[in-house]
Amino acid sequence: MSAPAKISTVVIDCGDPVRLAEFYSKVTGWEITHSGGDYASVGSGEHPGLAFVRIEGYRAPGWPDDGKHAHLDFTVTDLEEAAGRILALGASRPEFQPGKGQWVVLTDPEGHPFCLTTGA
Repeated sequence: MSAPAKISTVVIDCGDPVRLAEFYSKVTGWEITHSGGDYASVGSGEHPGLAFVRIEGYRAPGWPDDGKHAHLDFTVTDLEEAAGRILALGASRPEFQPGKGQWVVLTDPEGHPFCLTTGA
């Protein structure tokens, strides 16, 4: 039996790949490993990387909405400090915040939702 498949990269559709790579590089501290007009990526070499691919006519997912979509979760030590820092980088904080303070939902500059949690 062959070895199981491993996730190497999570690819996110968007309108401006370079912009999102720069944003997530600042959020994660990872370096930009590729930057071009239609594709950009960030990674650390230790974890699966993030890549962003240009989609013509891209429309951001709504939060919350009935449509199915994936989102990223990031573990931080201080929710409010991290949220403030990431908001200053260009994220937005939607009004709807489920979880009763266990996590914070933000959206990136193109509207993709992601969560911050302490993992506690």
